[in-house]
Amino acid sequence: MNFDFTEEQQMVRDSIARFVQDDYDWDTRKAIVASDAGMSRDNWQLFAELGWLSIPFAEEHGGFGGNIVDLSVVMEELGKGLVVEPYFPTVVLFGGLIARAGGEAQQAEWLPRVIGGEILGAFAYVERQSRFALHDCQTTATRSGDGYVLNGEKVVVFNGEQADHLVVLARTAGAQSDRDGLSLFVVDAAAAGVDKMSYPMMDGQRVANITFTDVKVSVDALLGEEGTALPVVDAVVDAAIIALASEAVGIMGVLNSKTLEYTKTREQFGVAISSYQALQHRMVDTMMAYEQSKSLLFKALCEYKQDPAMAAETIHALKVLIDRNGKHVFGEAIQLHGGMGMTDELDIGHYAKRLMMINTTFGDANYHRSRYIETTYAA
Repeated sequence: MNFDFTEEQQMVRDSIARFVQDDYDWDTRKAIVASDAGMSRDNWQLFAELGWLSIPFAEEHGGFGGNIVDLSVVMEELGKGLVVEPYFPTVVLFGGLIARAGGEAQQAEWLPRVIGGEILGAFAYVERQSRFALHDCQTTATRSGDGYVLNGEKVVVFNGEQADHLVVLARTAGAQSDRDGLSLFVVDAAAAGVDKMSYPMMDGQRVANITFTDVKVSVDALLGEEGTALPVVDAVVDAAIIALASEAVGIMGVLNSKTLEYTKTREQFGVAISSYQALQHRMVDTMMAYEQSKSLLFKALCEYKQDPAMAAETIHALKVLIDRNGKHVFGEAIQLHGGMGMTDELDIGHYAKRLMMINTTFGDANYHRSRYIETTYAA
């Protein structure tokens, strides 16, 4: 099987790599994270000009017409640079939901604006009690006249602070944990009744808790058919997990490279510590963990590209493996860097923090291990 990138994919990969190397060094990233917005709008416009925001969207809306492999290429390279601009919440989640659930008019309205960098988006789905069960939803959308009224709260909304518009998962029928009766709505983040409480996460990303109090939306804000949102959400989440796994693989590769380089330059007793066989064995173990993760990612990509339903079992396994191997890689990277590996000034710890956040997004290893068992047994 050919795992080589196409010419277009290699061009995108090289483009992002050059941006990270030339315009997104460690000091630049720290300044962006420390800014009030926690991101750079100028960088976002650059992403639009370079075509990165168009990758997963259809050509009819001005997109590149890419598939899951193209998206994986982008996410891996963004992971290598620890890029904090909201590509994942805006393009993968917000744009992905509109592309899958929206009607032709909604896609024509929103997707070109995402591709052009005109708006930032977010997906508001997590609630305090729901943890990883997305169908556990207390936020309601009640019919009122020719529209709906939303009430409830969403927490840990990625890019919730800067988002211009939100896709909100709300219950239009059924009990709190029913899988049916859920709907998706596009909501103006500046609408009356929308209140945000923003805060930074440990990886430098900014999120928000968002409260909806009698927020009125028109019937045109409904994505897809009322009460049938969960299958669409599950499909987008599967693609999002693969995207996050790609980012994690990029991070693991960087951690291995930085740690190997450090062991070649750090000396003790007059020799480089890379000359010690015990440390060589540990570096081999982390490299094997990286290669193992990349191999399973490739398997998930191949299955998802052929038939997304085929990839369900592999996606659960991938999430478990990324969690386990990511912890191993960043743990060894921190330890082999010694005391400086624990400092906030060195980027090693920040890569580790990002891996920790990836591991808890859309389910941790324990959750996906259980889902893997259920999927395998059901099959």
